Amino acid sequence: MKELLRELCLTDGISGDESAVRELIISKIKDVCDYRTDNLGSLICFKKGKKTPEKKLMICAHMDEVGFIVTYIRSDGTLSFDTVGGIAPAVIIGRQVRIGKKRISGVVGSTAVHNLSREQREKAPSVDSLYIDIGAEDKAEAEKYVSLGDCIYYDSEFVDLGDRRIKAKAIDDRAGCAMMIEMLHEELEYDTYFVFNVQEEIGLRGSTASAFAVAPDYAIVLESTTAADIDGASGAKRVCEVGGGPVVSFMDRSTMYDKELYRLAFDTAKELGIPCQTKTMVAGGNDAGAIHKSGKGVRTIAVSLPCRYLHSPSSVIEFADMENSYTLVKNLAKRIAEL
Repeated sequence: MKELLRELCLTDGISGDESAVRELIISKIKDVCDYRTDNLGSLICFKKGKKTPEKKLMICAHMDEVGFIVTYIRSDGTLSFDTVGGIAPAVIIGRQVRIGKKRISGVVGSTAVHNLSREQREKAPSVDSLYIDIGAEDKAEAEKYVSLGDCIYYDSEFVDLGDRRIKAKAIDDRAGCAMMIEMLHEELEYDTYFVFNVQEEIGLRGSTASAFAVAPDYAIVLESTTAADIDGASGAKRVCEVGGGPVVSFMDRSTMYDKELYRLAFDTAKELGIPCQTKTMVAGGNDAGAIHKSGKGVRTIAVSLPCRYLHSPSSVIEFADMENSYTLVKNLAKRIAEL
């Protein structure tokens, strides 16, 4: 599963540009399930189990990652851009990026410190104050390599960080995709739908359509969520902790999660002898926000990986958390099907 995560994270696919990720996933699952791609690009898979449950279960994760898009080419050959998804400008200054289908190399630049006023130096930068330098001499040269609307991706390696942790881009939510691919290769007790959604990072768009198409009774949403467990953060502001096991949320900004499923997840983890934690802040959101209120309503739970530096090119997880999340979801799916 770790090698699968590596392949997925190193494949580029910002919101609206997930085709390379989808094709990689199809290459991994085409022989083990039925699948189709909907009009927005989400991949809807069905895996036959030993039994057909009374209620329909859907497990999902999103394929897209955060990134950027070219909005203008300046006279000096540098590029103006905007974010695709929620990204803090402070985490991208000086970062290396890849642009368009040719994967042109670029660096995110900002106004030199000595050219900033005291007031500007004290404020966080805004995206419109940044630019991307691709080494072009002027606009005419830059236009030979990039076009308006080109997608921009983090240029980031997949790195073992110490003995237990991983650093990579796009862990949100290629980790969830990797777990679903792994599960699709197992023999399942019950029929299950697996959905790899598009465009989560820009407003839960893929899941809005795919949930309507599948019309599940229950849903398990696999995600990654912010861990702020570093020195200086205490109590609820730590949110969750890397190494503390899968994160099962009771509420976020878009969903009030099913309370019976919430308790069932913790009971299951306890019986399996694996760590499990919750988010200690009501913040963020994920595809559950669209799924739980689709159709006649869907009983929904989210199981997330605790992840440091989310939406940056250097997200960090502990691989044991991913293994424990996989074990929890696999067993939780069986228990939900039996409710």
